Amino acid sequence: KDRVTFGATVSLKNSATGEEKVYTLVGQEEVDIKRGRLSVASPVGKALVGRRVGETVLIRVPAGEIEYEVCRIDYEG
Repeated sequence: KDRVTFGATVSLKNSATGEEKVYTLVGQEEVDIKRGRLSVASPVGKALVGRRVGETVLIRVPAGEIEYEVCRIDYEG
């Protein structure tokens, strides 16, 4: 799978700072923010679904918007 969908583990790089984050898109009952497990229906999840490696995505945070580049998409199994 070359696009982000439910179950994907996505590595993102902050375009401004170079900071990397890793999130896994899960169902609502599996959400665990501390472990990077975000709901596919959350604002971040919705922003990531359908993206490919190399694409950029704007994610809204309380302080404004942050641009991230999708660096890697992995699926377990």
